[in-house]
Amino acid sequence: MAQLLVRGLETETVERLKQRASRHHRSLQGEAKLILEQAAQKISIEESRTIAERIRKKLAATGKTFSDSAELIREDRER
Repeated sequence: MAQLLVRGLETETVERLKQRASRHHRSLQGEAKLILEQAAQKISIEESRTIAERIRKKLAATGKTFSDSAELIREDRER
């Protein structure tokens, strides 16, 4: 498993991380590891757009027409 050393953190930042770790019943290392893992899993806006465009192209290739879900929601709210 890889290791990461983060230098130059402000003392206040480390203290806040310690407090957060304590609230979650984790060690400082465990809390930092979880935060980094979660951040690494998030996709960027550009990646989201690329995925959405790929889905739109696949749907368009089917030749089917799809209802406007925004319009359906508006109609439902007006009831």
